[in-house]
Amino acid sequence: MAGFFKKIFDGLNKTRQNIMGTIEAVLTGRKVDEELFEELEEALILADVGANMAVIIVEELRKRVRAEKISESADVKAALADIIAEIMVADYAPLDMKTPAVILVIGVNGVGKTTSIGKLAANLAADGKKVMLAAADTFRAAAIDQLEIWANRANVPLIKHQEGSDPGAVIFDAVAAAKARKIDYLICDTAGRLHNKKNLMEELRKISKIIHRDYGDAHIETFLVLDATTGQNALSQAKVFDEIADISGIILTKLDGTAKGGIVVAISREMSIPIRYVGVGEQIADLQPFDPATFARALFYGEVADSE
Repeated sequence: MAGFFKKIFDGLNKTRQNIMGTIEAVLTGRKVDEELFEELEEALILADVGANMAVIIVEELRKRVRAEKISESADVKAALADIIAEIMVADYAPLDMKTPAVILVIGVNGVGKTTSIGKLAANLAADGKKVMLAAADTFRAAAIDQLEIWANRANVPLIKHQEGSDPGAVIFDAVAAAKARKIDYLICDTAGRLHNKKNLMEELRKISKIIHRDYGDAHIETFLVLDATTGQNALSQAKVFDEIADISGIILTKLDGTAKGGIVVAISREMSIPIRYVGVGEQIADLQPFDPATFARALFYGEVADSE
């Protein structure tokens, strides 16, 4: 866990400077009054925590300041950090993927979907798991080619058809192959064409039906990939996809390249969908399982753990 904490700590540098830098600027030399609360709320919104979430956090902060008779700005900062950390950890259940498992990965083009699939496959394979990929995003030839590159890099098999093929047929073949080869994790790339939600919904429904019919004993997860650099737009995408698919987890990419990591707090609370993995770099090992307590400490306390 210590290595993960260091990656998260380093990857959150821009976000930490954005959120805590702004909050410290608001708190410096100030008395604790209503004007201060309003400025803190604005600071949280600017840090992409989101308007709804900022209101909830600051209202809880008001209650805590009154209850604990807090009068020093340093204590306000500590209380604020505690509140956000508590929100991150509340009701979070660790991922428990029993095998055999099928992981459907959804998300629009450009968010790092295929790259995340490749990194996830490599990490699971490195743990000694038998992994297979399925190229069910048949709309773009580039998606199939890119997934093949990642399959080779991770040294895992890939089931693919030609561009324009029926995605359901790809999943049908992939399920048959996964069962025959006793694969632990079958990870399926899927299309993310949000301009036609109805078609995408039907496509995902068909894929799900095939898996349930032909692989009834498999554990099924549906992971939505979001780009952290898009801030509140990532939350908007999550809401749209939540209408289309039964999302069980989120993969948040490019967390190291953004000052908008506050979106993690908004997603955690507003969507009630757990973040399962975060991307904190370009290397194959930089897709890491998400731990909310570790994230909160790295982001709001700025601590590097000696050991975990």
